[in-house]
Amino acid sequence: MGMPVMIMGESCSGKTYSVKYMDPEKVGIFLCEKNRLPFRKKFPVFKVREIRQPDGSVVRQGGVIQSVMSRSDKKCFIVDDSQYIMANEFFDRAMEKGYDKFTAIGMNFRNLIHFVNNSLPDDVIVYFLHHIETDSNTGKVKAKTIGKMLDSVLTLEGCFDIVIRVKTDGDQRWFAYESDGSDTAKSPEEMFASEDGRIPNNLAYVDNCIREYYGMEILFPDVTVDPLRKQEPDPQLGFRV
Repeated sequence: MGMPVMIMGESCSGKTYSVKYMDPEKVGIFLCEKNRLPFRKKFPVFKVREIRQPDGSVVRQGGVIQSVMSRSDKKCFIVDDSQYIMANEFFDRAMEKGYDKFTAIGMNFRNLIHFVNNSLPDDVIVYFLHHIETDSNTGKVKAKTIGKMLDSVLTLEGCFDIVIRVKTDGDQRWFAYESDGSDTAKSPEEMFASEDGRIPNNLAYVDNCIREYYGMEILFPDVTVDPLRKQEPDPQLGFRV
């Protein structure tokens, strides 16, 4: 079973930038909306577009991602701006009447997560970089969807064992791996060791922590960030102890 992990945050909060510290040879990146990464370091990327078949049927972005991952031997994937998998299908079907399309959109996204869970090898981790919104009923920050109709049938974070939120104080950015009551962040006990619940917004470091926790081979051994250290960390990590 593969492992889906959600990294959620506002636009421009540092979700995609956290990929910079990974080895380009060891990660596959799917771009669901934008065309470029926000740094100079070169990564191979796959721009995801829906495919219209000769019979008129459409393979949506989630289906395309599944097809590519199933043929790859990489152990780490990034699905950048994953909320657009739902949003793009919603706008493509905006003129359709009725509520069935909302169920279909939710099912297509859920099917992608289930594919990761059920069809990929045990040592494959797929990071969904996802925008956030505030739930009008609870006031909590949650993963962005396409509205209450979808939320009524799918609690998106419930499909993930690990949900990490990007936070900022206006100066530095960090990852929060447990909820402070205002959001839906969560992670297994003692996976990330930090006195204040903060770790660097460095996705290579996160990947190493997850793999070490579950006894997988470490992909990025050169990344050695200790969140408990007292000295000032590398400023490039965007994290302040």
